[in-house]
This record gives sequence, C-alpha cells and structure tokens, in this order.
Amino acid sequence: MDFKPLSQFIDRITSWRIPWAEVLVMHRNETVFRYRSGFADLEEKTPIGESHLFHLYSMTKILTCAAALQLVEKGTLLLSDPLADYLPEYAEMTVRKTLPNGGTELVRAERPITIRDLFAMTAGFSYDIGAPSIREAAERTNGRVPTREFAAALAKVPLLFEPGTQWNYSLCHDVLAALIEVVDGRRFGEYVREEITGPLGMRDTVFDLSEDQQGRLAPQYEYNDELGKAVRADGNGFRLGTEFESGGAGLFSTVSDYARFLNALTNRGTSADGVRILSPASVELMRTDHLTESMRGDFNWGHMAGYGYGLGVRTHISRASSGSLSPIGEFGWAGAAGCLAIIDPESQLTVMYAQHLLNSQEPYVHPRVRNAVYACL
Repeated sequence: MDFKPLSQFIDRITSWRIPWAEVLVMHRNETVFRYRSGFADLEEKTPIGESHLFHLYSMTKILTCAAALQLVEKGTLLLSDPLADYLPEYAEMTVRKTLPNGGTELVRAERPITIRDLFAMTAGFSYDIGAPSIREAAERTNGRVPTREFAAALAKVPLLFEPGTQWNYSLCHDVLAALIEVVDGRRFGEYVREEITGPLGMRDTVFDLSEDQQGRLAPQYEYNDELGKAVRADGNGFRLGTEFESGGAGLFSTVSDYARFLNALTNRGTSADGVRILSPASVELMRTDHLTESMRGDFNWGHMAGYGYGLGVRTHISRASSGSLSPIGEFGWAGAAGCLAIIDPESQLTVMYAQHLLNSQEPYVHPRVRNAVYACL
C-alpha cells in the first residue's frame, strides 16, 4: 500500500482553503495510514493534533440510526410501526399541497408516518429549524428544548408531502432520537453512552463537552470569498437548546474515537475487540437502498450519483454512475463541516476523514478522498 497520493491530496486542499484535514484508514482492523495537515487554529498557528475534537454534525445520523436499529433487534420497534403509536402528537398530520393556481392549502395526511420513514428521510419533514413552533418551544422551555419537546414542536409543522412518497433530507433523525427516549426511557445521550460509545470505549464522542474536552475543541471556520480566507465561525446552529441532544447533528468527536464506531459497522456490527453493537443482519438492512424509483429523483445531489439511500446512510449501487473506485455496498455519510465516513465490509476498510470548515467543499473533496484511498490500497 502506497498512500503518498492521499497525503499529497490532503496537503493540496489544506494549502487551498481547508484550514486542516486528517484522514485515518483502517484495513482488517489495523490502522494502515494516518495523516494530518494544517492548523487547528489559524490565528495561533496551532497544528491539528490527534486529540482535537470537532463537530460531527450529520455524521451523528449514522450512530442515531444504529441506536434505533438496536431497538428493532430487541423487538421494541418495527420499521412498519406508525410513529404515532409512540409519539401520539404525530397522529393527525397535515400536508401542504400546491394548488393549480400556485396557492397552497393544508389537507389531512392520508398516510401515517412510519418508523421506516424516519430512518429513510421519507416522513415529509423539512430542515426548517426556525419554524414558529420550534421557536415557541425554545421560549417556553427557557432555551432548554429537551429532545422530546423538540419532536412535539415539529409535529405542529405541516408536512411537505405524503409520508412514504418522496425523499427529503430533513429533521427525521432528530425525531428518531426522541423516539428512542420514549420507548427506552433514558435520555438519548444516556442511551448512546450506555449502549454504544461506552461499550466501544469512545470517551470523546459526546453531546456535551467536559472542561477538558472544551479545551481540546478545534476552532471552526467558514471560508470568506470576499476576504479570500477562512474566518472563525464557532458554534453549532443545529443545537437548538441546552438540553437538545440532536440525533441529526449534535455529537462532538475525534478522528480516533469515531473510527472505532465506524469500524464496528465495517465488521458488520462487532468491534475489533469483540464488542457487538449490532447484528450483521441489521448492518445489511442499514446499507440496503431503500429508495423507490419515484424517490430516486429526489436524491439528486451531484456528488451522490451512483448512490442510493439506506437507513441513515448513502449506499453505493452503481459504479458506472458514480465513477467511484469503491465497491458496490460501500456506505457512510458526512457532516456539515466536512467530515466523511467510508464503511466497506467487503474490503474490510474503514475511513474516517475530518475537517472543520463550514461551506466545506464536500462535492469536491469527498469523492476525491474516496478514490485516492482505494487507489492507494
């Protein structure tokens, strides 16, 4: 294995507009390559280090879906169950319909939202975190917005379409976190700690930082085209309240820590040291393409060509369409500040890539990182 082209690519993007980047490659449970370049703090010229934490943003979604699949394995949930069986505020949803004259009207939803819809982003939600009912929940709870309160507030927002008929990237996995709280009884963060991160030895994957972790949090940046440089942009805009444990975008982690979780999925649910968090059957279900033909046009992001959507993850379905060097069945997801997960059971390959830049250049960076990794093997 010669990873020189991958390190050269990392050097190129960190000399371009990405303040820092790090990649860790595991093959057959062994770390075969790790490389980092750039500055965690551009102002202080602090090199990025192994223990720096960063926002995972939407890469949280993979772990949230794994947590919910644990409850499916226990018989607590079925994917076909109506969401309203557990969260009754979702019993009578409305859908915003567009009229022939261009106007809109609200009508009663004909289909119930199912648990599968939450996993597969087909519930009809949007990603409007500023909806009036959500703002009201923030005011009513004095800025706390517990996860369960968030889900109750979102239920007041009209759906974009009939559940199960279209795909739309949305707040589905935040509701999935609230569902876990309701059926299990623990707070979502507590469940995650006791059932996934604790058993896997992931001490730095958390919703709330300790004092030590706060000191290791890497500054976050956003590239300013007018200034021609990256400027500080700290904070997580998806953290809607002090008690909101966002299943869609709330976790912090490190490269080493989150790679433990990803590698367990590469091993079809069991870590290198024998800790099982999911069955192989659940991992297969997660990476199965759940899009119908009518939904495929909704999942139309250019850099996702050749990929379908599973239970919280992209999943590779056509090499001809993707142009990717990864095999069919490679899966994973990414985050708003640019981190990327590549999970590949067939190749026994796990890749954890990280950076901390909003307007992350994901369509440019991620396909190139992936192809460089596979070319180096």
